[in-house]
Amino acid sequence: MALEPTPAPEKAIPPHVSPDGENLTLPPGSAIEQEATRRTRRSFIGLGLAGLAGVLGWRYLLNQPDAEGTPAPFRRVLDANGRLSAAYFRETRLAPEFAKSQGVRQVRTNGDAGLNSEIDLDAWRMVVQPYGGGKAQEFTLADIKALPRIEMTTQLKCIEGWSIIVNWAGARFADFLAKYPLASRSGQPIKDIAHPPADLAPYVSLVTPDEEYYVGLDMHSTIHPQTLLCYEINGQPLSLEHGAPLRLVTPLKYGIKHLKRIGTIAFVDQRPADYWAEQGYDWDAGH
Repeated sequence: MALEPTPAPEKAIPPHVSPDGENLTLPPGSAIEQEATRRTRRSFIGLGLAGLAGVLGWRYLLNQPDAEGTPAPFRRVLDANGRLSAAYFRETRLAPEFAKSQGVRQVRTNGDAGLNSEIDLDAWRMVVQPYGGGKAQEFTLADIKALPRIEMTTQLKCIEGWSIIVNWAGARFADFLAKYPLASRSGQPIKDIAHPPADLAPYVSLVTPDEEYYVGLDMHSTIHPQTLLCYEINGQPLSLEHGAPLRLVTPLKYGIKHLKRIGTIAFVDQRPADYWAEQGYDWDAGH
């Protein structure tokens, strides 16, 4: 039996030689080699300068004076977002409402700032500072429950990106100010949210009893028909984790504005401090 001849091993092709035998090595000092070297050096220098500019630019932004806890350039961007949100806002624009059956049974508590101190629910009072000064007034939960009861099922949207559908019940903030005209210098009540008193306070500050959490709202958002002084969630009284005995619900804002456990309310001329705005978020927090 004849043995088949063993094929000769393929000859390795040097890296500078093409398969057809053409020499690919650039002649030293050739125009092509010089151009390739120039372009490589230019690309390296360009990338290095771009990286350096990025680092220096970022350091510059971070070293700018703070505005409400955020470097001023970033705060200007956030304020621009807030102005866009405010321009889009209308008293007639309502957050979508859902069937009560669509609400989740277990509502995420998500955040306990302002809720860590002990509270006597029977002794709790909501303290309200009238616009323009004067003696602060105190209100009980019974005072709030005496106002027309409003129930709504809306989305609670978190700044972290998640949302859930929740059933709320309470009194409209606007109805509270209609009965207790504390938000105008002249003491005029809010009879029509579309045409409020001319001397109405531009801003509202809400703070927890321990002053650990605080939010600011513009007045138009405060008297929006879906902004509630809320005392029930999913048909049950608020739990301590959800802000008992009374919390804010305003569904055209992200959840960071829904202050739990209202302690003090004040009507003011200047944009009030806001807990998450000081952490670098948009003060308006609308969506």
